Amino acid sequence: MAKRKIVVETDNSSWQAPKKRKKRKPMTEEQRQASAKRLEKARAARVNKGTGGVHESIRNLPDDHKINPEKVKEWIKVQSEYISGERIAVRENVKGAKAKLADHKGYVKEMRYYLKTGDWISCFYGKNQEHKTLYRSSVLGYYWSGPEKGEVKRNANVYYPDMCCFYTKEMAEEDRVMKNVQKER
Repeated sequence: MAKRKIVVETDNSSWQAPKKRKKRKPMTEEQRQASAKRLEKARAARVNKGTGGVHESIRNLPDDHKINPEKVKEWIKVQSEYISGERIAVRENVKGAKAKLADHKGYVKEMRYYLKTGDWISCFYGKNQEHKTLYRSSVLGYYWSGPEKGEVKRNANVYYPDMCCFYTKEMAEEDRVMKNVQKER
């Protein structure tokens, strides 16, 4: 069998080599000193800006606070170690490893959000998510229609400032019973 000659159909006749970059002019001693001062000023501003990316509202929390930024940074390290372990388990097709990996990644993402914004958005806190987050109502919500129109909406295990306490499940049950009694009358 005879070999066929390959004919090229593309036209590269207009191709030009890329331009060579000019070498930079050497800086004078004055320029070097001015550049060093600017760089030093920028580094100082970066350190003062957020002390490592921590939001100003949580920067000065006491060391014994439940979600102190230093504790949260340690939790991020621990969770990152868990992530690397779970990745190995995912590669080995261990049952439930993908869910655990997603859980750890989500928790790390929420902790980084806290450090950036000062808002804790996770339902749990702690090194291993061992504590449940308690909620606080900042603005009361009201029912705007139906038989409960004008009444305050409340959820169990939430702190309400108008009551100065947590609204518990027992209180919710008691309110439900009282509403039923009022309906019967």
